[in-house]
Amino acid sequence: MLHYEILTIFPEIFEGFKSSGLISKAIAAGHISINCHNIRDFAEPPHFKVDDEPYGGGAGMVFKPEPLAAAVKKIRAGLKAPKTILLSPAGEPLTQKLAQSLSRSEEMILVCGRYEGVDQRFVDLYIDQEISVGDVVLMGGEVPAMALIEATARLIPGVIGNQESLSEESFGDADYPLLEAPQYTRPPEFEGLKVPDVLLSGNHEKIAAWRRATAMERTHVRRPDLVKDE
Repeated sequence: MLHYEILTIFPEIFEGFKSSGLISKAIAAGHISINCHNIRDFAEPPHFKVDDEPYGGGAGMVFKPEPLAAAVKKIRAGLKAPKTILLSPAGEPLTQKLAQSLSRSEEMILVCGRYEGVDQRFVDLYIDQEISVGDVVLMGGEVPAMALIEATARLIPGVIGNQESLSEESFGDADYPLLEAPQYTRPPEFEGLKVPDVLLSGNHEKIAAWRRATAMERTHVRRPDLVKDE
């Protein structure tokens, strides 16, 4: 089982996520578990303040280190050896290879940033790894945390019904990532466009070769950075 502990100021965001689709089934089957904690519960009363103005000036607010540190300490006390991850635009990119590595973990603490960022002292003292879901700034780390959970949970045996599909999708080979070949289903013709004949041939060797060739072509056109060292 892979266990996720989530730190956020909006735990309600995860309620629908946990109760829907394959994530819900994975939880019910005991493949994963997800606990959410409100960071404000670890802040000082009476105001339970979790943010403050940045030193040196600038727009926005910054997450204070004390509530985050208190939360991580309490959560770690009940776990074995969790990996503590901050979802941050400044982190390393979330790739299929990284997802495969993280999916072999037993416990993760996912810290969802907000505001203009997190006090660096908390990062230096408590964060094992910073992860980004792309070169884009979102309103917070909640959506990236969900992306990381989905990317890792689906790699756990039993979560996805057909495990073979994992090797045939985009980035299926994490050491040599390619975009997935185009997919088609019934009907054989739609608004004048036909399914490629090779997919209707029944020749699995030719179909595999076609998929590999079209995956290579699609990757060269859309993501040349993935094959630049080829």
